[in-house]
Amino acid sequence: MKLLLASSNPGKLREYRELAGDSGFDLAELPNFRAITEFEESAPTFAENAAGKAQHYSRFADETVLADDSGLVVPSLGGAPGVHSARYAGRNATDRERIDKLLREMKGKKGDERRAMFICVCAVAKQGRVIAVTSDSVQGVLTEEPRGTNGFGYDPIFLFPKLQRTYAELTNMEKNHFSHRGKAFRSMLGVLAAR
Repeated sequence: MKLLLASSNPGKLREYRELAGDSGFDLAELPNFRAITEFEESAPTFAENAAGKAQHYSRFADETVLADDSGLVVPSLGGAPGVHSARYAGRNATDRERIDKLLREMKGKKGDERRAMFICVCAVAKQGRVIAVTSDSVQGVLTEEPRGTNGFGYDPIFLFPKLQRTYAELTNMEKNHFSHRGKAFRSMLGVLAAR
């Protein structure tokens, strides 16, 4: 089965392809993604944004479309950056600018105040109809400075306690096994395979 990813993030497409492995699901970019009117992710929850995005972009393809909304939730910051994770430091900010802003917000916070959670919600739609939604999360701790060179987004400051390394210090295989996106996507593959 072919799944078209509604995203312009090359790191995300690479991760999804690796996660799909030999599952029988073929991941590809949604053709002309950048030319399609952008879906405004303005809902207050990851699930609403993911489902809305999948539904919106599925109207521009014959194949099934996969979309996700994911982000970092920091309880001591009232849940920020949350659904605004990608736009936390401004619409066109770089990963480094987002990380720098978050580290400034975290300055002086210690112990449990540095707890964080990555959340991912995957949604699949076909021709304007949402078929399935799955989600998962991973608990972690924010480091005081970036560590590692793998991954993208907030990976360099998200310490995964079980391995005592940041997501950016994990191999792709390790990250895919433990990550919020990996777990949510594997759930989605299970749902789709059972249909």
